[in-house]
Amino acid sequence: MSLALAAPNALATAAGDRLAALGGNAVDAALAAAIVSMVSEPGVSSLAGGCYLLVAPPGSPVVVVDANVTMPGRGLDVRPGQGTFAMHTDYGGGVDMTAGHGSVATPVTPAGLALVHERWGRAPWAEVWAPAIDVARDGFPMGAASSYYLQYVHETLYGWHEPSHAAIHDDDGRLVPEGGTVRIDHLADSLEAIATDGARVFTHGELGARIVDDIRANDGLVTRQDLAESRPIVRPATTAVATAADGRWRVATNPAPAIGGVTLTAMLELLTRSGPLPGHWDDDLLQRMVRAQDVVLARRVRDLDPSLDREAAAAILLDGIDAGDFDAAMASPSTIHVSAVDDQGLGCAITASAGYGSGAMPPGTGIWLNNCLGEHELNPHGLHRWEPGDHLPSNMAPSIAVGPDGQRLVIGSPGADRITTALLQVLVHVLGGATLSDAIAMPRLHVRHDPDGALSRVAHEEDLDVSVLDHELEPHHPNSMYFGGVAATMLHADGTLEAGADPRRTGSTTIT
Repeated sequence: MSLALAAPNALATAAGDRLAALGGNAVDAALAAAIVSMVSEPGVSSLAGGCYLLVAPPGSPVVVVDANVTMPGRGLDVRPGQGTFAMHTDYGGGVDMTAGHGSVATPVTPAGLALVHERWGRAPWAEVWAPAIDVARDGFPMGAASSYYLQYVHETLYGWHEPSHAAIHDDDGRLVPEGGTVRIDHLADSLEAIATDGARVFTHGELGARIVDDIRANDGLVTRQDLAESRPIVRPATTAVATAADGRWRVATNPAPAIGGVTLTAMLELLTRSGPLPGHWDDDLLQRMVRAQDVVLARRVRDLDPSLDREAAAAILLDGIDAGDFDAAMASPSTIHVSAVDDQGLGCAITASAGYGSGAMPPGTGIWLNNCLGEHELNPHGLHRWEPGDHLPSNMAPSIAVGPDGQRLVIGSPGADRITTALLQVLVHVLGGATLSDAIAMPRLHVRHDPDGALSRVAHEEDLDVSVLDHELEPHHPNSMYFGGVAATMLHADGTLEAGADPRRTGSTTIT
């Protein structure tokens, strides 16, 4: 079987190649690459976080497996803020966050990986995990994205918990440099336990017990009941129709209660029906791009983010787009992503996040814990205000676009609230006729808003000519990691495969 794969690094794409050589399909390759990425991108992702897995079987509806983190605290009398501390980092222009064991949401990723493998995978479960086990045992080079992020937080966020600090520092206490070898004690053993005994060792077994015991000993909220009862949910994808020069494309993405897919759907439909898509930047597309982002992201800030009923709020937003309520307005981002598609038309996109990281690594596990309860943007009502079991909001938006001639473009990105705008721009350029690699490499912009939804400024890469815009501008260097890290694969109408990875994250691609 032939397949195309795009992933954060060469170790991850090599894992996909290995599964393809064993007879695996696009799902197996994507799972193996995602697990390796969670191992080999310290500070950027972790197995003890959340993810969304989009699966597009040929001839069947696209589904999204929601394995995002959930609110913990079943059976506890929660004191808002317990087990946490506040910190600030200059990363990304300045980020305030909350860390500590109390910032850890219930991780659902292992159970989500298992569900997708059981339903759509072909290779043995143990073989899917084997590349990550090898990487953990042999050690891996510190990647560019991890190195860049950890330079800001290695002593603050990753320095307060001894096992965490030891994993990324040498014997003299210096951060392992980019390209230097990272070896994390006990990580291979934890991965091998999951490969041998299944995800239940994490949700119900000894590995999960070690994680929970460390969290509870440090005033965190995750209980054994939380791990056992927080399960992935299979949801039908949200679908947008985008009109391009070659016909109508259908774009399927992550549905509510996640936020990212709904936002992407609204922006894409609004933008593509407001005028032709040239496949490159011009003054008209630049102005329409800013207006589309402004209209939808302002509604997100005001209505979608604070809503306690995100499904209802999402329906109101999308119904307004369908009804043309915003046409008049048009007239006037720590995460990893893997995309795979094979020659049978099976597509799989996986986006995973552990937030900015809690800084905690339970002794004897080698696994970093998330701080998704401490991401202020995703917790607008304050710390620990969700109900136990609630799936937290997310910007993640793994997607697939199906063209009029059967083309299948599998795409996603890391990048916090820049995920949706990065995907929007790449999709618009591809639909306008650009090649996949050119669309990913083109300069980007992102409209930023104040807490009240007012447009604050337009962040942009310096190689994008924005002189036509009449807004406050925030320039960034070309290929800035701030603007995401798109990974995409494409099955063309003639059966050829293509893969593209973002120079902003030094991604890797392979076609086998």
